[in-house]
Amino acid sequence: MKLIRFGAKGEERPGLLNKNNTIVDLKRLFPEIPDIGEEFFRNGWLDRVSSVDDPGRQMDVRIGCPLHRPSKIICLGKNYAEHAKEGGFDSPGKPLLFCKSPNTLNGPFDPVLLPQSSGQVDWEVELAVIIGREGKRIKRKDAYEFIAGYSVMNDLSGRQAQFSDSQWYRGKSFDTFAPLGPAIVTKDEIEDVQNLRLTCKVDGIIMQDGNTKDMIFDIPFIIENISEDITLLPGDIISTGTPSGVGIFRDPPVTLNPGNIVECTIEKIGAIMNKFVALKE
Repeated sequence: MKLIRFGAKGEERPGLLNKNNTIVDLKRLFPEIPDIGEEFFRNGWLDRVSSVDDPGRQMDVRIGCPLHRPSKIICLGKNYAEHAKEGGFDSPGKPLLFCKSPNTLNGPFDPVLLPQSSGQVDWEVELAVIIGREGKRIKRKDAYEFIAGYSVMNDLSGRQAQFSDSQWYRGKSFDTFAPLGPAIVTKDEIEDVQNLRLTCKVDGIIMQDGNTKDMIFDIPFIIENISEDITLLPGDIISTGTPSGVGIFRDPPVTLNPGNIVECTIEKIGAIMNKFVALKE
């Protein structure tokens, strides 16, 4: 099942994306349905909509970010050995965690705003895990029971701010800096999430080409580690790190400018594509 949100920005409706790319308007079937977020997952709507048998219809409509206002977006740094190596770092001995704020969430095909306060904007294709149940001190053997599904995220970075601030929050949390989508693909649709190819193209040129099997810390370990003393809530996002091939560590560095188009793809989930634009006054 592929959960989406569609419609004009700020007016998105929950829906299902069928295999023939038709859209099922869940609000039409269930007028009381909440937006896809904490209440949706907490109150059993994931199971309820899984029984929908509706052909949907073709719609010429914007596809929005598939998740509404999660409580937190937790990201991993250096979770692929080759990515750590390209930056001149050792692989971490335990998960390196940081957060992006919810204002970063962006539609899968919406423009990304280049910030005024930081240059050297860089791409990072990542597998995003969407939490479906509240949990704390989750054991790795139980971790998948707490997952609703998966999505594609571009963990964009303003490297100038990231490196000059001596912390990562600002450089990772500029508006629109977490395009997500195109859907939340439920976990039953993916046989082996730890063996998926993920790529990032800039203006059609492949810059990153990796596989989730190369993560240093796998998904169950990550969930166990985070939830030891941080309660995970339904709708939370865990973005699991990026493979090698980012722009800042190239020789010479390659970073994003107005007009660049970045496409991030993960097999069995889909692709997001965003154009970068200068922030207007």
